[in-house]
Amino acid sequence: MAETPGRQAAPDTFTNIPRYVPIAEHGLIGDLRSVALVGSNGTIDWYCCPSFDDPSVFAAILDAERGGRFELGAAEGARTKQFYFPDTNVLITRFFTEDGVGEVQDFMPVTGDPAGSAESDRHRLIRRVLCVRGTLPFRARVSPRFNYGLDPHTVRMVGGTALFESADRALALTATVPVEVHGPDVLADFKLAEGESAVFALDQVGGEITPRRCACAEAEEQFAATVSYWRHWLSASRYRGRWREMVHRSALTLKLLTYAPTGAIVAAPTTSLPEQIGGERNWDYRYVWVRDAAFCVYALLRLGFSGEAEAFMRFLTRHISPGDGRAAGPLQIMYGIDGRTELPERELGHLEGHQGSAPVRVGNAAADQLQLDIYGALVDSVYLYDKWAQPISSDQWDDVSALVDWVCDHWDQPDEGVWETRGGRRNFLYSRLMCWVAIERAIRLANRRGLPADLPRWRRCRDTIYRRIMDRGWSAERRAFVQYEDGDVLDAAVLMMPLAKFIAPTDPKWLSTLDALTEDLVSDSLVYRYDPRAGSDGLRGDEGTFSICSFWYVEALTRAGRLDEARLAFEKMLTYANHLGLYAEEIGRTGEQQGNFPQAFTHLSLISAAYNLDRALG
Repeated sequence: MAETPGRQAAPDTFTNIPRYVPIAEHGLIGDLRSVALVGSNGTIDWYCCPSFDDPSVFAAILDAERGGRFELGAAEGARTKQFYFPDTNVLITRFFTEDGVGEVQDFMPVTGDPAGSAESDRHRLIRRVLCVRGTLPFRARVSPRFNYGLDPHTVRMVGGTALFESADRALALTATVPVEVHGPDVLADFKLAEGESAVFALDQVGGEITPRRCACAEAEEQFAATVSYWRHWLSASRYRGRWREMVHRSALTLKLLTYAPTGAIVAAPTTSLPEQIGGERNWDYRYVWVRDAAFCVYALLRLGFSGEAEAFMRFLTRHISPGDGRAAGPLQIMYGIDGRTELPERELGHLEGHQGSAPVRVGNAAADQLQLDIYGALVDSVYLYDKWAQPISSDQWDDVSALVDWVCDHWDQPDEGVWETRGGRRNFLYSRLMCWVAIERAIRLANRRGLPADLPRWRRCRDTIYRRIMDRGWSAERRAFVQYEDGDVLDAAVLMMPLAKFIAPTDPKWLSTLDALTEDLVSDSLVYRYDPRAGSDGLRGDEGTFSICSFWYVEALTRAGRLDEARLAFEKMLTYANHLGLYAEEIGRTGEQQGNFPQAFTHLSLISAAYNLDRALG
């Protein structure tokens, strides 16, 4: 009987593999082009190849039956523990049984050349298996499902290599133990004694890239080289504060979310991981948000990673600058990792979603929204780079001037806001705030560098926005700054007001706002971005607390001088990280990670909160 796409027959496999490994029970490996999520049970159930936003090869995290996975672990019941090889992105999953202890070392070698040679385009995933005590039987099953499980494939053995071929993609699996074809999959059963090892290597092939075996000795060399790469990269960090381990894990995670050929940093490497199990708030985050710009540059430069900040600025200049005439209209809020602007959103109805949370979406329709806050983020990133890294060029200043002129003409439009609501445009306070930031930072830059600008006009517009926020963004009834003009809904986005230096962190109006947010939106240090039932965001269902808002809250408390509260809130937030120090976008009511994972924004805000709290504590 012919098999339908995404429904290829599946032979019996591990009896201890759950249908869905929780979002938090994953680690991340990558090669600065794409990543793989490895469950705490040793199963890879998310991998897009060759790039972050290419269709998936393994997507069991989105559909246990149709998504595909790479299972590797003890063949019998085992306890597992997972950790990163210190100061690296090499992930180790350990298996503890009555007869022995084994481990799987997962990594993706990083080439020194971001682009150029054919070998630099090799995307290799290496899984090194070791028995470290006793004797242990292992089992592997490689079950790719190309194009989100839509495209059927064939598998054949070619000189000891298993070749998986679909219409548009091909993968080659080599192993140092015997493997056999079983339907659309490849299986291996093998036993290792203490000191013995086995290697599985999965390569994308095609064009000039041909299958290449990976012997145990080569895998050991690649392991050492990958460890060396990550440790050398991390050695540039200048952070020596109280939370070094968490800050450095955040830095290593941000580096994994970097697309080396362009310097882009994706918001998250996954799509459609639900913000609420069973809910519809499922989005594709495998793109570059302009909103992240200032946070990226701030965090990277504060830690000492000027090369990454420079690469990200090059991406912004190359793809988002208005020098080609785009200043006449609003900038797009997000871009592809290669700078493309077309990101059409569609639903993959054949996938059931993580734990049944449909729909699964690829692409993101929010790319067509108007979000005025991005101008502040973009200009602030340029300002920070000019201040802490190197002076911007005359062409870059021309771009900044054009952006600020556009903001002066259009700041008072309603928009969809920072949270990308789909319930209609409003006059969001955060959008006004960040328009103020765009103009204010440009004025600072012009004054410091003596650059040409229409300063009288810019100052008038900046001051007009300030008065508008103070008059219509303040609710006398709530004694707080609110989500949108003349409203009464609270929004954690206003936590950025003192962080952006719009208002003094000890201003009575701000302290009253901080108290109101604490009472209404804070739960055990965790911060909800807003109450979705208090104002329509165009979507059904609830959501968890937003982790970036929780770290903004820490920083707001810090700047207000409430250091004991800030430190306690920060320490509590650290307990909500997963076993590897990673965070998704949100945290649920019982502490579970929700949303796309791991999220760059969360780790950026962790770095900023740690840095500023350290400095305040002395």
